[in-house]
Amino acid sequence: MEDYRSLLCSVCSEKREVDPKLLEEVIILAVEVAREGREGRRIGTLFVVGDEQEVLKRSRCLILDPLLGHPNELKRLSDHNMRETVKELAQLDGGFVISDDGIVVSACRYLDASSQGIELPLGLGSRHLAAACVTRDTRAVSVVVSESSVVRVFDDGELVSEIIPELWLMSRYGLHLQGPYSEQKAEHLTVISKEPS
Repeated sequence: MEDYRSLLCSVCSEKREVDPKLLEEVIILAVEVAREGREGRRIGTLFVVGDEQEVLKRSRCLILDPLLGHPNELKRLSDHNMRETVKELAQLDGGFVISDDGIVVSACRYLDASSQGIELPLGLGSRHLAAACVTRDTRAVSVVVSESSVVRVFDDGELVSEIIPELWLMSRYGLHLQGPYSEQKAEHLTVISKEPS
């Protein structure tokens, strides 16, 4: 896992306005969801990290929140049981809101999103639009697990990194990042990040 951590340091930097260690933890969980899927099928989900009060104002649950009412000490992302719960809940529609201190505050959230002012590459859908929009309007960072098993990170309304968990995907995958980027590899993970401007 240390090899992965060195790859993620450019994505999980202080400039993101969220705790780099927490963002790293969320990205690693997202990579696990992308690799493992659930019940033999690939799934997609969305994690919004930080600025939770603003994110909650810009989102809503369309089903009963399965995490509502549970004590915070049971909802820490660092807890193994919570990580497994998140993997199960990821099969449901909507995303997760994670507080600055690593508490999974809410699940199955629908983010209010407007495409105005958001530039996304063709082929990315509503989950990616919601991720870009919430990071444009708040200080949060979003991590999207695509059903194609690619993990994408959004900050300040733009795609800043794509993480490809399986090397075999590289031969069938076209990048959406525009402009100069760097590529780092370790074992079965490739991280492609936009160069700072």
